[in-house]
Amino acid sequence: MIKGNESDLESRLNLMNVSLSIASMTQIFQVLNSKKVCALRFFHWSRQSQPEFYRNCDICSLIVDNCGRRDDLGAMLCVLNDFRLSKVYLTQKAFGFLPAMVLSKALTEKSLSRVIDVLNKVGGSCAVSGFRALIEMLCVVGCFELAQFVIKKAGRKVSYYNILIRGMCLRCDFEGARKLLDEMRHVGCDPNAQSYNFILGVLSRTDKIAEAREVFEDMLERGYLPNAITFEILIYGMLRHSNLDIACEFLDRMTSFGIEPRLTTHAAFIRNYFAAQKYEEAYNYVVVSGEKYRQASNMMYSMLARLHRNKGNLSLSVNILFEMINKGLKPYFPDYIKALKHLWKSGRIDLARDLEKRFSSLSLQPTTNTA
Repeated sequence: MIKGNESDLESRLNLMNVSLSIASMTQIFQVLNSKKVCALRFFHWSRQSQPEFYRNCDICSLIVDNCGRRDDLGAMLCVLNDFRLSKVYLTQKAFGFLPAMVLSKALTEKSLSRVIDVLNKVGGSCAVSGFRALIEMLCVVGCFELAQFVIKKAGRKVSYYNILIRGMCLRCDFEGARKLLDEMRHVGCDPNAQSYNFILGVLSRTDKIAEAREVFEDMLERGYLPNAITFEILIYGMLRHSNLDIACEFLDRMTSFGIEPRLTTHAAFIRNYFAAQKYEEAYNYVVVSGEKYRQASNMMYSMLARLHRNKGNLSLSVNILFEMINKGLKPYFPDYIKALKHLWKSGRIDLARDLEKRFSSLSLQPTTNTA
């Protein structure tokens, strides 16, 4: 019906009295796009019959792809202007037609230039999300040179470069990512912590700890400030290789920058101590860090109690819950319930009642720190 493009298309669609799902709509567009059949009338009909589709970013992106496959940039511009007014954001699905059109680098760059011109004319949410989606799509298919071409044409922004760096890191192209940092500095688009975090992350995951430390020190020497994720990546890498002392050094350096560790950073230390059967060290970490970082204290105590309970140390687990309750800290509710059930099942009725009484005496305000 859609391919026939007859004058009564909308009426015939209405007579079908069908309610389409997002999955069905997506499949219909994918077929239409692959056959280069104009889907504009069908899209506008769906917008009237099921308005929720009009705000669906993937569905809206597929109609952009439909225009691109038919090389109808005029229609693409009209559609995008409409989307901009409704603040629709584009996804990678909007540019699926570009890899399908690849014949040569020169022709592809020409096609990209035309799309970039359309996005620049449109502006707003469509331009911002469109450029990001375009760069992401090219990175997914490994076309990093074309992604750089888009960045140069669209305007050099740190956020665009970071997408490219992330794409290279996902393919473990460490050298390429580092060269991008040099390029960013050369064109006056200074990297930020996220730029370095992507590189540090891939180095840590691939066990290149020495290189990760080198990149981190280079980052500091150049005057770029790390963030909590930067330190967490390095700490994770050190703990994974049992370099606990060096991990603690990074924690101290983190503190010296005035950066508070994330909950996941605390959890990594506690798990590491526990896995190494350094139970006293794990307890001391929780006590000291709990005093220093009060917002994380509930999570740390609850986690330590849970680890001991899972290990079979129920008495020690309950003692930790008692300690945190005495400090006015509310245990993570599932940990409290599981400990209570274990006590009842093991016949320690007095201890179970004591725990129940102490827990109920706490404020009813829910705890936001969960492990």
